[in-house]
Amino acid sequence: MRTNVRMILCVVACLVAAVAGVFIGRSLFPAPAQPGAELHDVLHHRLKLDTVQEAKLEALEARFAVQRRALELELRADNARLADAIQAEHGNGPRVAAAVDRSHASMGELQKATLAHIFAMRQLLRPNQTAQFDQAVVKALTDDQR
Repeated sequence: MRTNVRMILCVVACLVAAVAGVFIGRSLFPAPAQPGAELHDVLHHRLKLDTVQEAKLEALEARFAVQRRALELELRADNARLADAIQAEHGNGPRVAAAVDRSHASMGELQKATLAHIFAMRQLLRPNQTAQFDQAVVKALTDDQR
């Protein structure tokens, strides 16, 4: 009986230590900001969009979310084809090279779609809003994301 109590206390102590470790780790080493988070903040909080701009922005974002999801699924499929090619060839053979090329093409399509989305959002802005938006875009592209 006494051994069971000790075991339970040990498990509880381990659980408390683990939770405390996670809390301390998150406090000392916060997660890095997501790429584009500042751009989102600029658009939705700092630029003071009017109701027409907000409505148009919501529509753009909804359309892009669908497009982005489709392109990301294509990238996942490309990765699966690459994995299959690597497993079949066990080296940098023609199937691997073709799968890499296809993956790069899909990545390029996602990047082009993202840029088109950024430019479409910019078109919604008034001239006095574009400079701040442009700065946020440049920062999102050039900040070191370590």
